[in-house]
Amino acid sequence: MSTTPPVLAAELAGAWADIQRHHPELPDLAAPESLIGESSSACGHELSFERLLHEAVHGIAAARGVRDTSRAGRYHNRRFLAIAEELGLDHPEEPHPSSGFSLVTLSPEAKRRYRPTIERLQRALKAHSAATAADTARSFRGPAARHGSSGGGVRVKAVCDCGRNVRVVPSVLAQAPIVCGGCGKPFRIPEVVGAAAG
Repeated sequence: MSTTPPVLAAELAGAWADIQRHHPELPDLAAPESLIGESSSACGHELSFERLLHEAVHGIAAARGVRDTSRAGRYHNRRFLAIAEELGLDHPEEPHPSSGFSLVTLSPEAKRRYRPTIERLQRALKAHSAATAADTARSFRGPAARHGSSGGGVRVKAVCDCGRNVRVVPSVLAQAPIVCGGCGKPFRIPEVVGAAAG
């Protein structure tokens, strides 16, 4: 197993801590590994510092008891936007019809403030991509890939040996391991009893 996912999880946790230094009310990131390899159609971002700052907006909203989305979490409202501005995210003038103000971008000030953090995370993401790209050709892609899904399918429970679990789209988990921050082992989707019989 590659050591890159734990390194990337550590870099994500470090970047989150950097954000917390500027915004102390931001709760701790419980499972940085849950962000690895997961894309968010509502947020419209691949994993990056910008995406992490977007998730931090949701964290602060939760800490404040602010309802920052609607439509099952897809539509980012003006309360989300107000917190996003506090964290140094710019936004389009008008909301997107289905996702609202989800497509926020780093302001020039935020880019300056977090430059060392952004550079460290970009290096870790690049190393992670290089390490996982080599495994792609011989990896099982999961049911979503076989059926032509873009990966935005139904999430299932993935478990690790210590009993923790996360919800993930199977094709996302098939792209690269998601490693548990508690025990260091990869999450896996348990086999369904009865599926093998037939």
